[in-house]
Amino acid sequence: MRISADVRAAMTEIARQFGRLGGKTAAKNMTPEERTARAKKAAEAAAEVRTAKRLAREGLKRDRKAAKQKRSGRLAK
Repeated sequence: MRISADVRAAMTEIARQFGRLGGKTAAKNMTPEERTARAKKAAEAAAEVRTAKRLAREGLKRDRKAAKQKRSGRLAK
């Protein structure tokens, strides 16, 4: 079954509108402890992503530095 483009666009807009309400409604229905737990979980996930990105950047810097030292003859290998 194929969905026409105009119906698909209407469905997308409806989903977008309800998606915006979802977080606010969920927060309204939670106890303060549940909101705190949810915020902590989100903060930990964000910190994990930031750490992974930082380690990847540092790894690249370390690799470039080692390659540069190897080219200049400072690294005996």
